[in-house]
Amino acid sequence: MTCPTVTLHPSLRPFSRLVYGVWRLADGGDASPATVAAKIRACLDQGITTFDHADIYGDHRCETLFGDALRADPGLKRDIQIVTKCDILLLSSQFPQRRVKHYDTTPAHIHASVDRSLQRIGVEQLDVLLIHRPDPLMDADATGAVLDALVDSGKVAAIGVSNFMPHDWQLLQSRMRHPLVTNQLELSLLARSAWTDGQLAFLQQHRVRPMAWSPLGGGNLMTSRGDAAARVLPALQRIAAAQGVQADAVAIAWLLMHPVGMLPVVGTNNMVRIARLPDALKVQLDRETWFELYSLAEGREVP
Repeated sequence: MTCPTVTLHPSLRPFSRLVYGVWRLADGGDASPATVAAKIRACLDQGITTFDHADIYGDHRCETLFGDALRADPGLKRDIQIVTKCDILLLSSQFPQRRVKHYDTTPAHIHASVDRSLQRIGVEQLDVLLIHRPDPLMDADATGAVLDALVDSGKVAAIGVSNFMPHDWQLLQSRMRHPLVTNQLELSLLARSAWTDGQLAFLQQHRVRPMAWSPLGGGNLMTSRGDAAARVLPALQRIAAAQGVQADAVAIAWLLMHPVGMLPVVGTNNMVRIARLPDALKVQLDRETWFELYSLAEGREVP
């Protein structure tokens, strides 16, 4: 099955319903341009055209590794959409002057981060720039103005956020002319708070599609790490066996069933797993099965 496309905002070209997360590109093994290009092509073969980055991934290496692959095969740029993030400043040997991990949403940092991302990836425009984490020191007027200016300049097609609560979203949006188009949240059978704390309700109210990071709980769901995973995994495996897929496809399908229309961000360096990522789109879940998995994860029936 080929991954379908969805619309984040009318001003943007379509995004693939599944997004490939590049955060593991630098994790050991072969990260040569040819190997990374092969992973990109494997995604494109499945209809996965949207790639999720952050300036910090791989200790600031992943954007460059991805860009090296595009420079080796420029034709790959034609069919892809690039999402990246900024505002987290890590402790890193690349930035020895830093004393503590922190956030920075000042105009100077955002401008510099966008310019670095464009250079590293080797594109002229980012499809979506996300503010990676809410910044307790964010000057909403200054941050909103620089984000609008980046869209006006053409360096960025649209702006979104990541890990924002509704009040964080509303503050930033109140200082912007351009709309925020997505919120990337931790969403999985092991991270369920957004279903009940108002985050998904807020996004559905405003007809905003979120992206779901760590949709398999950082791998814990598939390895039974933790009580919730140990309860859920046997049910995922049973459903998967009945439908001819793997358990991870069922876990992703559980997310896809929500009417907000979220875009799971899936990441793997395994070419076999990349080839079967769209299996999640084949899975059929009814409402009762959805709640069965939810209840197992919760460790109790719903009230």
